[in-house]
Amino acid sequence: MRLMKDPSAQSGVCYGRLGNGLPSPADVVSLCNRNNIRRMRIYEPDQLTLQALRGSNIEVMLGVPNTDLENVAVLFNAIRNIQTAISGAGLGNQIKVSTAIETGLTTDTSPPSNGRFKDDVLRFIEPIINFLVTNRVPLLVNLYPYFSVVDNPVIKLEYALFTSPEVVVNDIGRGYKNLFDAILDATYSALEKAGGSSLQIVVSESGWPSAGAGQLTSIDNARTYNNNLIQHVKGGSPKRPSGQIETYIFDLFDEDQKNPEVEKHFGLYSANMQPKYQISFN
Repeated sequence: MRLMKDPSAQSGVCYGRLGNGLPSPADVVSLCNRNNIRRMRIYEPDQLTLQALRGSNIEVMLGVPNTDLENVAVLFNAIRNIQTAISGAGLGNQIKVSTAIETGLTTDTSPPSNGRFKDDVLRFIEPIINFLVTNRVPLLVNLYPYFSVVDNPVIKLEYALFTSPEVVVNDIGRGYKNLFDAILDATYSALEKAGGSSLQIVVSESGWPSAGAGQLTSIDNARTYNNNLIQHVKGGSPKRPSGQIETYIFDLFDEDQKNPEVEKHFGLYSANMQPKYQISFN
């Protein structure tokens, strides 16, 4: 993960490439520049993409494909080895290494202050947390209120879309009007219980599909969620109210090679670079 230079640009995009007919990396960089997108997460070290980004003033979070990391049990050694190699190249102050986790690794998340890592996860996640604390590097978290609503239909849609007019969850003096904050703060609570109270979280993926799974996946819901998300992360959460929340919207383009069907429809743009709905990164 490359350290970010522009703290005012809190929202970026995830640039997945598992789609047919996607534009060239050079055209993608031009699209991002036209739309004030200053941060990008890419999932593999593709040379054409990296060349297009050179000199673009877009900050990059560079991923190592999951297939290159056999399982969570070896993840800590992989992170440590990559950071050692980067430091050996004299880039330790410019590039830091972290990893992305899913919120499904946590449990007891309601109310958020009860959040903790699942018992079978702790022995793998604690060394990673200690490494991140020592190196002062944030933890990356993929955070999707959409999937929480799918898994628990009792959750009101307005709570997930940042449109609730009132507090939905009260937790030791903190009021939660949206599910994003509740999931984020539950993860912070889990970190605190695992020795990571000093860590910051970067939301490395969040988004809403515009099709693929019934009425919940609509253009209107995707537009509402993503636009509200961009504005919301300019501030903090109830548990961490100071500062902003660095966040990457998934996905820049629809990726029609992915499965299941709903995974094909997270894009802000179609393959022809036309926006699927109006969205502003300002």
